[in-house]
Amino acid sequence: MVRLTRIYTKTGDAGRTRLGDMSEADKHDPRVEAYGTVDEANASIGLAICALTGDDALRPTLLKVQNELFDLGADLCVPDRGQTLEWEPLRILDSQVEAMERDIDTLNARLEPLDSFILPGGSEASARLHAARTITRRAERRVVALASTGEPVNPAVIRYLNRLSDLLFVTARIANKDGRDDVKWVPGQSREG
Repeated sequence: MVRLTRIYTKTGDAGRTRLGDMSEADKHDPRVEAYGTVDEANASIGLAICALTGDDALRPTLLKVQNELFDLGADLCVPDRGQTLEWEPLRILDSQVEAMERDIDTLNARLEPLDSFILPGGSEASARLHAARTITRRAERRVVALASTGEPVNPAVIRYLNRLSDLLFVTARIANKDGRDDVKWVPGQSREG
């Protein structure tokens, strides 16, 4: 269990931070950018949860995701460089990705198929879930960019973030009265001529 007795440490005042393995990195390091964006996605999901009004079935699913995003951040924060550590680092597992796929399938089963792309909006909760989805996509891009540098990244992290954006899309539709309040995209609606 984590125990925080002091909130500020002053160790980051010079633009450096410590990773979970106690190695140092610049605050603009791609790894720090990646797990920082995951943290941003997590916070945006928290805002979406606060905006939920009707469907309490989404709350436990989204709270589970928030907890797993902390696990995912911990995974990114302790790169697997083949070193023996004094503890077992937390890693995202394929079973977590598979569980999310089952959640997506279960939630999506209650929705009518789409006949158009939809615009973020409808209800506040839906708009916030769409915002969380786009931040999750950015987090995924940051993690993929980190992996492309040759830095070690758990492949399950990338799969998890990819599925999470799908889950957030489905939950955004559910937050719009099971898709009945979705705002459909009308291609070229405002074009003249």
